[in-house]
Amino acid sequence: MEIKLQPVGTVKTSRKSPVDDQWGSIISEIELAEHIPSKAFERITDFSHLEIIYFFDQVNVKDLVFCARPRGNPNYPPMGIFAQRKKDRPNPIGLCTVELLERTGRTIKVRYLDALDGTPVLDIKPVFKEFQPRSGVLQPAWVADLMKKYWD
Repeated sequence: MEIKLQPVGTVKTSRKSPVDDQWGSIISEIELAEHIPSKAFERITDFSHLEIIYFFDQVNVKDLVFCARPRGNPNYPPMGIFAQRKKDRPNPIGLCTVELLERTGRTIKVRYLDALDGTPVLDIKPVFKEFQPRSGVLQPAWVADLMKKYWD
């Protein structure tokens, strides 16, 4: 089966190359693709947070892994690709929950988006509380260590 997707927008940001940490100070803009009318953003500012689904277009398909230590760190256990958020995935799709800062015409400004400049955006969805976890989130201790500087 072949799946064809057309980007709905493009990320504009100061981040030009992949860096694992310090994404919290990065403010990004998402500009709608030409075929998407600006009314697609109507009332988007009624929401504080959005989910951005994007395509890792700058990932080298030769880097695809199915099992590895996160960031290659020997202190972390080897694990399957579906037990981590590594960019080198079978389908190079990213998902991030962002804070919506403002909308201006065909552009929204967001914080906490870990996508590079020029990244194609596949979809934008508002965060509904009702879609958030209904129980506590369980994760291994190594995740907190891995993420301690990700947003700082």
